[in-house]
Amino acid sequence: MCGLAGLALRAGENPDPRVLDALSRALAHRGPDGQGCHVAGNTALAHARLSIIDLETGQQPLLAGGAALVANGEIYNYRELRDANGLSCLTASDCEPPLHLYRRDGLGFVEGLRGMYAIALHDRAHRRVVLARDPFGIKPLYVAEVPGGLAFASEMQALVAAGLVAPRVRKEARDELLQLQFTTGAETILSGITRLLPGESLTIADGRVTERRRRLALPEGGPETIGEEEAIARFDAAFGESVSLHQRSDVPYGLFLSGGTDSAAVLAMMARLNENPVTAFTAGFDVKGAADEREAARRAAQAVGARHVEVEVTEAMVLRHLPEIVACMDDPAADYAIIPSWFLARRAREEVKVVLSGEGGDEMLGGYGRYRAAMRPWWRWGRAMRARGAFDRLDVLREDPRSWRDGIAAAEAKAAEGGRTRLQAAQALDVADWLPNDLLLKLDRCLMAHGVEGRTPFLDPGMAEACFRLPDALKVRRGQGKWLLREWLRRHFPASEPFRPKQGFTVPVGAWIAAHAERLGPMVARQDSIAEICRPGRVEALFRAAAGKREGAASWHLLFYALWHRRHVEGVPAEGSVFDYLG
Repeated sequence: MCGLAGLALRAGENPDPRVLDALSRALAHRGPDGQGCHVAGNTALAHARLSIIDLETGQQPLLAGGAALVANGEIYNYRELRDANGLSCLTASDCEPPLHLYRRDGLGFVEGLRGMYAIALHDRAHRRVVLARDPFGIKPLYVAEVPGGLAFASEMQALVAAGLVAPRVRKEARDELLQLQFTTGAETILSGITRLLPGESLTIADGRVTERRRRLALPEGGPETIGEEEAIARFDAAFGESVSLHQRSDVPYGLFLSGGTDSAAVLAMMARLNENPVTAFTAGFDVKGAADEREAARRAAQAVGARHVEVEVTEAMVLRHLPEIVACMDDPAADYAIIPSWFLARRAREEVKVVLSGEGGDEMLGGYGRYRAAMRPWWRWGRAMRARGAFDRLDVLREDPRSWRDGIAAAEAKAAEGGRTRLQAAQALDVADWLPNDLLLKLDRCLMAHGVEGRTPFLDPGMAEACFRLPDALKVRRGQGKWLLREWLRRHFPASEPFRPKQGFTVPVGAWIAAHAERLGPMVARQDSIAEICRPGRVEALFRAAAGKREGAASWHLLFYALWHRRHVEGVPAEGSVFDYLG
């Protein structure tokens, strides 16, 4: 887990050392353990290192035969790649095998990689730069057209901080953010900056993109024929292998443990594979009546002898640190789970540098209630996912957003191809945008703000092969999702209470906002970014009603956007409390 950046310019152009230095400084939080740089002709690569594997000789850039590579992430099967392909590596770095595979296979070098990665590779012999991103989009990579060619970086804010891109908001993406809480597709909220799509590889020659390829995260085709016992055995083997690979580390690692089935499954498998007790971190809240998962997580941890660390997130902590938390989300996702994630990462960094999490379990195994709604035809109260926006019928915005769902609609059509069932199409839709542009974005930014690496064993090619094409009845049964996972837990970890109803993870942002509505509402309403999009007087009224579910969510989106805009568009350093920052 690291940060990378670079310039791929036209022939005759030379990278500006000041720009390269600014990119490196902007990404320093992602790699506090070292800096590296490669400059050759019209190309420059920069790297900020968080040392996880091969602490002594794994510095980057890695060099071989006139090619240079920098990477952000982990290649978990690096040992298998090295042995199976007879690679002669000079280091024990997990990122060296991809460099040798590229020299042998060209752009096909990514096909055998299992891991999370964003890679930038300079091939001097062919005068080209290759960028590649893992199929699930676990690790980010952004590209911008700049004078003289192209620039790229692990975070958008680095491109802005280096003076390469002016922070201008795209209205269409802003509407998506307000209505959906995240943005879709390759275009970001800032004009001129695009995302490398999950699984995408592109070639840059003479300062322009000359080729694109895509490695898909999910197997094609509808459900396969397989029985329950065979499916559970296959899941057990695939999950065990994935967790084992995701534990590879030369530094201490732990687990983010909620009260749900996904992280409980990771805990159970880690306990099976580890001789020493697992260290598990759980967040809870100080609001009476809030969904608090600490008790269920505590019982699960005790059942396997894990060391359990609980972090209580209080209203005072949130008000004090929220500008910092939102500031780390340069590619904005107004997911309230950024709050506990940031505080958990801050606490975890005191003991570990790597944490595993249950992200992706719902998407792989059909867990969300919205999937069950999407499975039903319209005449049985079925409905499309994300059909309603956060501000629909609240009479807060000056203009009703009309195209906010265009990106989701395009992804829906693509997800339904290839003979997939309604359930598979819903899962594929989430894997295309919700995962990379919300859940995984949140995990990356909140953990990297504290120099912690997050790993997601459910999001692995082997797991996708084992789970995605299972029959719908092995995913959803008797009104509950993730049936196969629950049944596996019933057999292997009954203390996790796998068949109790899914509680859903909520953060009491509405209660926090409502408690300070009289002061906070006018502050948010006065921000230029909010005044230009909201009706006079409506923001204050919305905040006063924030104890309601829909009003609370909409209030949070506006508060998030006001804080985000102040930091990433207006350029105000994120210092002080919410009231200091907006006052």
